[in-house]
Amino acid sequence: MLKGRAWVFSDDVDTDLIYHNKYLAETDPKNMPQYAFEYYPGKENFAKEVKPGDFVVAGKNFGCGSSREHAVYCLEYAGVPCVLAETCSRIYYRNAINNGYPVLFVKGISEAIKEGKIKDGDQLEVELSTGTIKDVTNGNTFHGDAVSDLENDIMKAGGLMNYMKAKAAAK
Repeated sequence: MLKGRAWVFSDDVDTDLIYHNKYLAETDPKNMPQYAFEYYPGKENFAKEVKPGDFVVAGKNFGCGSSREHAVYCLEYAGVPCVLAETCSRIYYRNAINNGYPVLFVKGISEAIKEGKIKDGDQLEVELSTGTIKDVTNGNTFHGDAVSDLENDIMKAGGLMNYMKAKAAAK
């Protein structure tokens, strides 16, 4: 069970809003969190205020745009345990899974955001194995897709490359 506070975002959050291209020269993932959401209106202080365990909650099409892994690393290394979104771009999802970072797809979360049923600062409890998200602040429960066995194995290995190395060594 993961517990933390919600940071709520809209639909169509592109990778420039997650991690702006002017910082792409940064190659150390440990330094990337300081730039997270710097250009997202109203969330400019995300990097200074996010705490390990906090969740990014977004609507549809999270991570659209370019294929930069920085958009995954800046959240992972900030201590955000997973992204909760209705949908995300295929390239963002692939980058997340390849790096052992979970994304839960939560049907209806976009409407819930628009209707104010989940807000910034709400305290959440997330169960990756079942996909259940409980908003402790207001009592709402959301149901996402559970992390698959393969995704879980990749996460436990620390990413796809480590997973593949372990599989090859086992043969």
